[in-house]
Amino acid sequence: MGIKSFLASRKKQQKFTDDVPIKVSDYMSRKLITFKSEDLIEKVIDSLIKHRISGGPVVNDKHELIGIISEGDCIKQISESRYHNLPMENNTVGKCMITTVDTIDGNLNIFDAANKFLESRHRRFPIVENGKLVGQISQKDILKAARALKGHTWK
Repeated sequence: MGIKSFLASRKKQQKFTDDVPIKVSDYMSRKLITFKSEDLIEKVIDSLIKHRISGGPVVNDKHELIGIISEGDCIKQISESRYHNLPMENNTVGKCMITTVDTIDGNLNIFDAANKFLESRHRRFPIVENGKLVGQISQKDILKAARALKGHTWK
């Protein structure tokens, strides 16, 4: 009588190779809705609603990242305008945007990027190359990447 193993045969585990997309640049959005510092907040609000986005990068004429404007920044302007009984038509992105912007490297592993999202509580990270905005990765993009990589070994 021999020994019987009750373990099922193991599938050979796949390893990530160069053809398996696991970098931020593989999943980032490249066609972005961007804003200029001189844009009016009302225009930003209309754009956020129209495009169903929660914020976007602010760039200068050279397409260099200079800030981020979000729904929260817009809501703050609405609230302050109402509280101080001031018109909103002169509020510009430049007065409301956040200018200290965290970015992510496009070559970063998608799972390391997921950890950055968890640590920072940001909804999006811009990707800058040679000083120019080239894309943006969002939490939803991370979910899409995880779903696409389903079935691969995540080591």
